[in-house]
Amino acid sequence: MSELIIQTKFTEVVNLIKQSRYKALQAVNSELINLYWQIGEYICQRVEREGWGKSVVKELADFIQKNEPTLKGFTSQNLWRMRQFYDTYKDSPKLAALWREISWSNNRLILPCKTLEEREFYLRLCVSEKLSSRELQRQINSSIYERTMLGNQKLAAVVREIHPDIENAIRDKYVFEFLDLPEVYSESDLQKSLIANFKKFILEIGRDFAYLGEGYRLQVGNEDFYLDLLFYHRGLQCLVNFELKIKKFKPEFLGKLNFYLEALDRDVKKSFENPSIGVLLCKGKDDTVVEYALARNLSPALIADYETKLPDKKLLQAKLEEFAQMLD
Repeated sequence: MSELIIQTKFTEVVNLIKQSRYKALQAVNSELINLYWQIGEYICQRVEREGWGKSVVKELADFIQKNEPTLKGFTSQNLWRMRQFYDTYKDSPKLAALWREISWSNNRLILPCKTLEEREFYLRLCVSEKLSSRELQRQINSSIYERTMLGNQKLAAVVREIHPDIENAIRDKYVFEFLDLPEVYSESDLQKSLIANFKKFILEIGRDFAYLGEGYRLQVGNEDFYLDLLFYHRGLQCLVNFELKIKKFKPEFLGKLNFYLEALDRDVKKSFENPSIGVLLCKGKDDTVVEYALARNLSPALIADYETKLPDKKLLQAKLEEFAQMLD
């Protein structure tokens, strides 16, 4: 029997094994998180009724270790964190389905977030993108919550009208701290480096993006044009063209992007897909210039910038608070 026939014949069984193993691990994780919730509830009640403090929790940890030495992970620090876990979510039952679905390690990383909205954002991100603890830590360090919320605030009306579900899908600022670029680089260097670090690139832009190619060829009339990076967004059900610029945004960049979007919609987009989106990814931008440039633009175009180092989280938080005050 040939290797190809064997693979075809038995792959289904292997997939069944993998699916079953995944479900078993999920069930174990869910049960473990429920246990930590119950312990947290128990400690929280004792704190309120009997004035338990960290010293009593330390006695509880020592008792568990002495009487059940095979039980690991029930240190005084972890027990107190379980109490914090329960205290954080006890008044938000709608989030229970989310925190039960992710690992304890990821729950611990999310707990220190400042607001319930931020925690919900990261919970949903973990569930939808199946983030490992290392990936989640990177997203928190890169202030992806603040960047996404700021991006939502700056979406042009025409983009919201054409794509009502676009919130959280495309950001105002991207962070490419993983790029190994020389001090002086070209747009071609940027493109090659993003592709060379593709797994990290997808983590940054989101796993709903399916990659269609770099230098994607469009033929219009008798001329050929090449798009920098073309993706398909599964959630928005549309083509997304990222055009890379190593300079600060200039209004004239929009003309070329709009041309590409028209060509994509006429010649590449399928009948059941939504209108294509264009993202100009620039090395910096003036928000006022962007606002003026997009004011009469009828295409679903977005202007984002990128950094090659982790952003100042406090600065982004301040900007987000400023936007929130403007909306009040």
